[in-house]
Amino acid sequence: MSYLKQITSPILLINEDICRNNLKKMADKAKRHGMKLVPHFKTAQSHEIGKWAKDYGISEITVSSIKMAEYFCGQGWDNIHIAFPFNPLEAEKLNALAKNQRLSVQLINVAVAQKLNETLENPVGFFIEIDAGYGRTGVEVSDFGLMEAILRTAKKRDVLQFKGFYLHAGHTYYEPDKAGIYAQTRAALSMLKNKYRTEYPELVTRTGDTPGCAVIEDFGDIDEMGPGNFVFFDMMQVNLRSCKVEDVAVALAVPVVDIKKDRKEILVHGGGVHLAKDVLTEPDGGKNFGEVVWLHENGWKIPLQRSFLKSISQEHGIIKASDDLLARVKVGDVLGILPIHSCMTADCMGTYLSLKGEYIDHMQVKGE
Repeated sequence: MSYLKQITSPILLINEDICRNNLKKMADKAKRHGMKLVPHFKTAQSHEIGKWAKDYGISEITVSSIKMAEYFCGQGWDNIHIAFPFNPLEAEKLNALAKNQRLSVQLINVAVAQKLNETLENPVGFFIEIDAGYGRTGVEVSDFGLMEAILRTAKKRDVLQFKGFYLHAGHTYYEPDKAGIYAQTRAALSMLKNKYRTEYPELVTRTGDTPGCAVIEDFGDIDEMGPGNFVFFDMMQVNLRSCKVEDVAVALAVPVVDIKKDRKEILVHGGGVHLAKDVLTEPDGGKNFGEVVWLHENGWKIPLQRSFLKSISQEHGIIKASDDLLARVKVGDVLGILPIHSCMTADCMGTYLSLKGEYIDHMQVKGE
């Protein structure tokens, strides 16, 4: 049965071939640079897509919460890293999961290190998260006093095992000078490695943003990369020139419910509850909530004339339609929308429909 005949309401479509190609290209890049790829699965959140990743030599993953770590436990991963400043209220749950799964966490203060030292009975690795310019979270790159206080606390028992330094250069999403940001990232992580590797000879350094990992070719002596969005990419990444529009691996299928030819608008069932509300700005100052594509049996086609979602509310989406789209579309058709932010769209939708007509699991809804 054609996947198109299964669509009666908004559903997130996934093109397995494109997704696999994205995984392979990043795995090949990491290998080329002598790095380990530890992808951030906050984007895909799927056991099945995890199996695809393993086909390209990926053996460890990153997640964004202990709930997500729990979802991926028991799937054969060598290690699952929780890339969020650890919440001390979840120390008991971490200890329980660590009994049967190798885990690591991120620490940015002494209080949480102390809490884990008091609670854990099963060993857990940890990275110290470093802030070298992003400003969201992490230990300031020059605050050696805090780093060493965390390390001293961890040494009081052998349950907290230091793995290295983690740096997320997230400002590559809004600052154009990616090369400059990565020069800063390389310098910060290399300095820390040189400072601490005598005492901790096995420590590693990891960086992880998709815009940087997708385009940068000089990683210096950074050991690991952990991007996430690259698995699907999206229109934000296209806008940042991290990828081409042909690399976007997911599209939201939306039914057409009304057409206003005089206004050049098409009303679709697809809004904020499906796409979230991430937005790009058009040259004229208008808003763009997603690009329209034609759906066909083998996936989707990018139109020669652009159409895009100009506005969304909870369930409604209004497309600013091209003349070609207006001439060809009718009420009851299904269009595709390439999302602005695929991570948020996947999280909103909670499952995937493959081009083979098969449902693929997601942490929020484990298949149908």
